[in-house]
Amino acid sequence: MAQSELEQLLSATAKGDKAAFHALYNATSAKLFGVAVRILKRSDLAEDVIQDAYLKIWDAAPNFRPALGSPISWMVAITRNRAIDVLRKRTEVGVEDQKDGGEREDDALDPYEMTAQNRELKALLSCMERLNPDQRQCLLMAYYYGYTHEEISERMSTPVGTVKSWIRRGLARVKECLGDG
Repeated sequence: MAQSELEQLLSATAKGDKAAFHALYNATSAKLFGVAVRILKRSDLAEDVIQDAYLKIWDAAPNFRPALGSPISWMVAITRNRAIDVLRKRTEVGVEDQKDGGEREDDALDPYEMTAQNRELKALLSCMERLNPDQRQCLLMAYYYGYTHEEISERMSTPVGTVKSWIRRGLARVKECLGDG
């Protein structure tokens, strides 16, 4: 669906149009569900996140500003932030707090997968070490801790535009280092 159509649906949703909201849901739910599943690695948790995200989208639709970004980016950010919140809450629960006693056998990686992931992690860490400290800190805050550009800007006492540049340049350097660029 075109961006302008999504903007129209979001505008109508902001006015309480349930049919427009339903159409918006049909047009975007698969993408948003994919975002949630990638973060949470569990479809049952992703379904809960999607429900919460669409409630937030319904409530916040009057605040959407097309000049600040596309509707799908705005909705992805809402979904991503909600999924990260759920992930943080789940990781705050220690293994001793889990009713099933920890990691289930079917969740365990086989030795080959563990070795491959370890190699990938070492390569990523090596590339991250090559970044300047500000770029590295911004990337970690954004992609590991899930902070928004604004939150990073506030924590680092740096303008948002600078934070965005550091993230963009840092990602480009990591991609190049890993041989993907």
